[in-house]
Amino acid sequence: MPCVADWLNNPFSIVQGIFAQNDPNSDWEKKVTEYFREKLKENNATNWVPSLNDVPLHYLKPNSLVKFRCMVQDMFDPEFYMGVYETVDPNTNTRVLHFGKYRDVAECGPQQEIDLNSSQTVTLERQTFYCVPVPGESAWVKEAYTSTSQARVSPSTSYTPSRHKRSYEEDEDMELHPSKQKEQHMGNVGDMHGCGEPKRLETEASAGHHLISPNCSPPLDLNFPLPGEKGPACLVKVYESWDSFKVNDILEVYGILSVDPVLSIVNSEERENSALDPMECMDTAEEQRVHSPPASLVPRIHVILAQKLQHINPLLPACLNEEESKTFVSNFMSELSPVRAELLGFLTHALLGDGLAAEYLILHLISTVYARRDVLPLGKFTVNLSGCPRNSIFTEHIYRIIQQLVPASYRLQMTIENMNHSQFIPHKDYTANRLVSGVLQLASNTSLVVDETVLEQGQLDTTGVHNVTALGNLITWQKVDYDFSYHQMEFPCNINVLITSEGRSLLPSDCQVHLQPQIIPPNMEEYMNSLLTAVLPSVLNKFRIYLSLLRLLDYSISDEVTKAVEEDFVEMRKNDPESITADDLHRTLLVARFLSLSAGQTTLSRERWLRAKQLEALRKARLQQQKCVNGNEL
Repeated sequence: MPCVADWLNNPFSIVQGIFAQNDPNSDWEKKVTEYFREKLKENNATNWVPSLNDVPLHYLKPNSLVKFRCMVQDMFDPEFYMGVYETVDPNTNTRVLHFGKYRDVAECGPQQEIDLNSSQTVTLERQTFYCVPVPGESAWVKEAYTSTSQARVSPSTSYTPSRHKRSYEEDEDMELHPSKQKEQHMGNVGDMHGCGEPKRLETEASAGHHLISPNCSPPLDLNFPLPGEKGPACLVKVYESWDSFKVNDILEVYGILSVDPVLSIVNSEERENSALDPMECMDTAEEQRVHSPPASLVPRIHVILAQKLQHINPLLPACLNEEESKTFVSNFMSELSPVRAELLGFLTHALLGDGLAAEYLILHLISTVYARRDVLPLGKFTVNLSGCPRNSIFTEHIYRIIQQLVPASYRLQMTIENMNHSQFIPHKDYTANRLVSGVLQLASNTSLVVDETVLEQGQLDTTGVHNVTALGNLITWQKVDYDFSYHQMEFPCNINVLITSEGRSLLPSDCQVHLQPQIIPPNMEEYMNSLLTAVLPSVLNKFRIYLSLLRLLDYSISDEVTKAVEEDFVEMRKNDPESITADDLHRTLLVARFLSLSAGQTTLSRERWLRAKQLEALRKARLQQQKCVNGNEL
């Protein structure tokens, strides 16, 4: 009987046991999946699995069970592998069946050879995703996930030296016995793109985000969408239901960690001298370099279980449909009113005493695209907060506060330099056969704060114009057109955009709110910092649950209220036909929707409709007043 820790430290022993007890043609693979699914349900077992997000790679045991919270940045071509293969001992003619699933390299005993002509060989297919940590994931999210972890990991000294030693011994062995090199190649389970054996992989490990290969080719870019991002990139090998996942999905995967040195590609000269037929290496050198990076830099995870995440807020249950989760939701909804009041007060202070702007900021932060009608995304609520002090630290601090409230965010500074030189739109690199990431490759429900207060005089070049256009399209249509050279491919998204500007924004928005500060702090830095330190961590956590949870609630309008709203709108048009448009109706309905949800109501009431009209009237009056003061439209 395997011991309790075996499924964590040595999952292959479990898989081997199930494989041995079942016929290779039976559903042994389903039994493996079911075994691990049941194990992970027991006593918070998920917390015992080490995570690539918070444990350094050299602390993780090769071939152990790990998890990874990530975004699918790219999908590579499917690859074939030997699902079942047979080895034979030339001396005794003893034959043994092996499984190739969850492996990169075929296991073969010292006296055994793989029988490539065996009738027992089964060739299967798997999909490879290139995954990165969730772009812009907030520090508090990372900390909360790390604090719940009960995984026991060992320092690097437990594994690294032995791997160093082994790689050197293997290198010497390969040089002395070229035939062994051939055997190792033939033992490769999957089409790993690279056709050669690595040399001294462990000495090439790099702590940075780039790896300089021995033949001095350009450093390998780990392809994080946002500049300055840290964390592991990973090749995630998926064996089933991969059609249900797509680029930009957030996944949590559980699988077997593979960091085998064989996975490292070598320079072109060694590839040419490889024992394999050169015709089997049809990929370009650049493609091999990108698709088969050293495992010490980009590890592999062979997925046993994977799920798409509804959200990445660690303070909420992962799935809200389960019975336990429903209890959590109902308990929180019962104390929603004081949480909303406290959040409104907190944001009012952050917005220098402007209560109206704080109301709209709450509505913005809980907004989400709930449906699409033809090309129109319903539920998007981009707010332009105008009247912000120019070139001050105000916007930076507003962003810091938003960072403390939402699970993922990014502040995009609209300087001429950024517009002209940043890569906003992901594009396909056909030489390396990969999708090169851009700033706008973000996961759903990311808060994007666009800072126009740093805008200065200057000329936008072609790239700058394309970037601003892409930003406008994201705001208007909630989509980004990725550049595939010969055509553009539309990727729908769900990004909350807040634009801070001095005057009216150059970008489109659903709603402009002009800031009217009631207090001017003598020291803005001190004032903003004191706001966050004054909030109790428990209260801050309630704000975080509040904003994430309300995005996930369903909402509806009864026929009775719909009729009343229509009649009300007709009356409004009669009284003021010039200024009341269909856009006004749409915006007021949106405000009413998020106003209702912000109070924990999942249907529209007459009271909320009137309150939405009132807020809109105040907002418009403020804009009109500003227009009269300045003599131009803001």
